[in-house]
Amino acid sequence: MDSVKWFKSSRSGNNGACVEVAHLGRNAVGVRDTKARGQGPILTFTQVEWAAFIGGAKLGAFDLTD
Repeated sequence: MDSVKWFKSSRSGNNGACVEVAHLGRNAVGVRDTKARGQGPILTFTQVEWAAFIGGAKLGAFDLTD
């Protein structure tokens, strides 16, 4: 995974409480915690799963409600 380009949201701060995302090829997207500095686990999703998650996030499906 050393050759994979990881990125985080431009809205992320520099406090280390972020996730990074990478296109892993073969229809896969990886997500990892920045605090692990590349040493922690990587969650892997298909492109379809990732698109569904992003779509839901844009629609507010994961927003906390009081």
